[in-house]
This record gives sequence, structure tokens and C-alpha cells, in this order.
Amino acid sequence: MLGQGVEVIPCEISADVFQAVLDGQVDAAVLPIENSLHGSVAEHYDLFLAHPVRLDRESLLRIRHNLIAAPGVTLSDVCSVLSHPVALSQCRRFLNGLAAKQGTHALPFYDTAGSVKHVMANHLLDTAGVAPELAAKEYGANILVAGIEDHAENYTRFHLVRRASDPVSSDGRTPNKLTVAFALEHRPGTLVAALTSLAAAGVDLTKIESRPVPGRPWEYIFYADFRFPTEAAATEALEGLRRQSSMVKEIGRYAEA
Repeated sequence: MLGQGVEVIPCEISADVFQAVLDGQVDAAVLPIENSLHGSVAEHYDLFLAHPVRLDRESLLRIRHNLIAAPGVTLSDVCSVLSHPVALSQCRRFLNGLAAKQGTHALPFYDTAGSVKHVMANHLLDTAGVAPELAAKEYGANILVAGIEDHAENYTRFHLVRRASDPVSSDGRTPNKLTVAFALEHRPGTLVAALTSLAAAGVDLTKIESRPVPGRPWEYIFYADFRFPTEAAATEALEGLRRQSSMVKEIGRYAEA
């Protein structure tokens, strides 16, 4: 997604990322939406709905996690492991084994690379981070164990996020995938009717996710991704959803990764 001359601005939490986009501090943001081992990043779905942003592109990245510590530290020295909760969940098997063997605790941290930065900046000799290889090179740390993810087929899906009011950018590919949020009334068969309208339009539903509505117990917003063969099919699918739903928001239309 990133080209030459792009300046990368880090943020500690996802809400700050969205605010930076909305305030014009950055032109766009790259955020993970789903991991093949962990599942969805639920917080980001909520933020997409709450803010006037748009998904412009999608990419897939193979994720390789490593246990990283300060030079001289051995595996037996490690009492605590820090990383982002999503990264920790992708390495459960290894971390559970380490806990059973030597009582090592896995602790959540705001960022993967940030965990290694924290270990090195604070000269921690009993703590390691879970992060990409680049973090070890960047902060002068050592990789104790490489490839600790639960499965080698570990991929994360990322979206390029821009302000909804910005001109639509193009990477030269024709959009064939759409992400949409919709809400249904509490009546029997409403979800079936909504999904039937998508099938009737000839689109291919690739994912559906539900998220609770804050302040309205047991009510949900549905998020769906579907591939469409033509723009006409996408339009028909959205019109069908609107007939069945109390709210529909198109979040992004882009080329499938």
C-alpha cells in the first residue's frame, strides 16, 4: 500500500488513528481488520461505523511473530512476554508451553514493535516482546525464537482508510468487493430476508460479523463483505438490503486483495 516518499506517523491506539485521519493530520491510515488465526479486530468495525471514513483498498500480509529480547538474555531468563493482544492470541500454543515450562506470563501491550522498544529502552532482562524481525533490527534486540505463531498460514487483512469526503483513489484495479454495515428490525426472518436479497442480486457473501449496539441491549449491527461481478449487481444488492434494513451504510468499495 505504501509508496516511495510516504511518511509513516505512529499512533498508540486505534481511536487516535481515526482522529488523525479526520483532523487531516494524515492523508490516510492502514489498519488491520481481520487475522486468519485470531479473527476480526472488533474495535475497528465500531470505529468505521462511528466516523465518516471510507475503506479504499485491501491488502493481505503474511504475519511472522518472533520472541525478541535484549542481547544476552536467554529463553530461560524470560519471566514476562509483552505484545499487542491480537499478536499474543496468534501465539497461544508457544506461550502456553512457555508458561507451563517456566511460569512465564503473557501481558498485553499497546503494540508489537512497541513492546520491543519498551524492553530495550528500559533495559529489561527478564522480559521479551512478540514482534516482527524488523523490530529486533530497529531497536538492537535479539530474536530468541523465530516463527512462534500457532500456524504458518497466518495472514492479516488490512484496509486503507480515508475520509469519506476525500476523492476516491485508484490503484488501477476495478473494484469488485464491498463492505457494508446494516441494522435490522426485531422481526422474525429479517436476517434471512436480507441475506436472500444479496443472493438474488448475484453477489458472493464472503464475511458477516455482528456487533452490539451500545446502550441498546441485545440489538446488533451487522457488517458484511461481498464480492460483486458488476456495479449493477452491487447497486441491486444495496437496494435489496435497504428494503429489509432500518439502516445501511456503505463503508467501502474496493478491489479484493
